[in-house]
Amino acid sequence: MKKIFLLTVVVLFYGIAPAQDAAELHKNARAYMQQGDYANAILVLNRASAMQPGNMEIVKDLALNYYFSKDYTKAVEVLKPLFEKETADDQCYQIAGDAYLALDQAKEAEKIYRKGIKKLSNSGALYNELGKLLWSQGDYSAIKQWEKGIEAEPGFAGNYYNAAKYYYFSTDKVWGLIYGEVFLNMDPQSVYAPEMKNILLEGYKKLFADANLEKHNTEKNNFVGAFLNTMNKQSAAASGGITAESLTMIRTRFILDWYPANAGKFPYKLFDLHKQLLQDGLFDAYNQWIFAAPQNLPAYQTWINAHTKEYNELSRFQKNRVFKISAGQYYH
Repeated sequence: MKKIFLLTVVVLFYGIAPAQDAAELHKNARAYMQQGDYANAILVLNRASAMQPGNMEIVKDLALNYYFSKDYTKAVEVLKPLFEKETADDQCYQIAGDAYLALDQAKEAEKIYRKGIKKLSNSGALYNELGKLLWSQGDYSAIKQWEKGIEAEPGFAGNYYNAAKYYYFSTDKVWGLIYGEVFLNMDPQSVYAPEMKNILLEGYKKLFADANLEKHNTEKNNFVGAFLNTMNKQSAAASGGITAESLTMIRTRFILDWYPANAGKFPYKLFDLHKQLLQDGLFDAYNQWIFAAPQNLPAYQTWINAHTKEYNELSRFQKNRVFKISAGQYYH
């Protein structure tokens, strides 16, 4: 009798696994995913999905793990029911589109991005992906997608990055500067930050290469006209060359002139940031952060050593705020 009791205890404690609900399985799967163990994540997510077939977050993570495992066909397959039921979010369309691209099915990728945009017209991520796909095919209409993404979701950084690069290599002299600096402030720790800082420094050199900046308003855009007119007043400060120091002077004078004349007509978060940094005594450090490193990295390090307080205060400022362009502040 005692042996039967002990055997029953063993079965109860060791022979039967504790029941887990879908939420707990999902949590465990994400732990595997963070460890890069995609096979185990897929195993657990399949069980969670069987418990809750309509759970979009579970299905989305399952597709993502198939994608990371390079099983791109399966990634698309698990998402299809969400597309058919029209319950997919923009990340679902993005994962499926990227999977089609990995399968060298660019037409299918474009279809899924466009389908997602039709349903979710405020998704900056989908405009960004479609723009990148078009650009990879040599289709310059990519810029229209990035511009639509900036207008539809001004808080998404990727469209600013791609648009800034596009304009830098075009004949445009303004939007590369504006969008590039917006991107830097949205994602200051980005791996693309050094590249963007160099684009901004070289972009200002291109801008001030002509004596009359206002002729660059070829589209007769009112915001661009106001920007170039205000910058044109600072041309004398560029006569000795474009450096971090001269740009600090130029951009300081720009803000002082911009606010009385144009801030009411064209409110813009980037210029509000400049004004705040000027008031806080951090605008010099901010301009050094953007322009000194691509100009001369050892010299920037020397500046940091001599201005440790300002450098640390700027770093704290950047870490403690989230920069986003406000809705409605789209002027292109």
